[in-house]
Amino acid sequence: MANQERRVFSRILFDALCEIHLGDRIWPSQVLDISLHGALLKAPKDFSGDPGDGYTVTVWLSDNSTCITMGATLRHKEDDQLGFECRSLDLDSATHLRRLVELNLGDEAELHRELARLTDP
Repeated sequence: MANQERRVFSRILFDALCEIHLGDRIWPSQVLDISLHGALLKAPKDFSGDPGDGYTVTVWLSDNSTCITMGATLRHKEDDQLGFECRSLDLDSATHLRRLVELNLGDEAELHRELARLTDP
């Protein structure tokens, strides 16, 4: 409950295929939820990463030809879930993620508040 009370970014339940990349390793996975600040993924059975490690996470959108690619840091591993914090996005990925959050929030003012939080020190 404490995590939910501290949370400042809305998490969107989102069912999509994704991949976790580290060097030449690729783990297929599933998105459980996503936000402007990161993503919660289903942990692949053979995943061997540690919190603090950097990865590239690719989230495939519904048409399977469009994706969100984020540089991400693994923040936590719990049971069968991996929590990644987004560290970088290319312009196309940022646009797709912003639109996804916007459509699911249904509140443009809240979207702008969350975007402002991304740049707060």
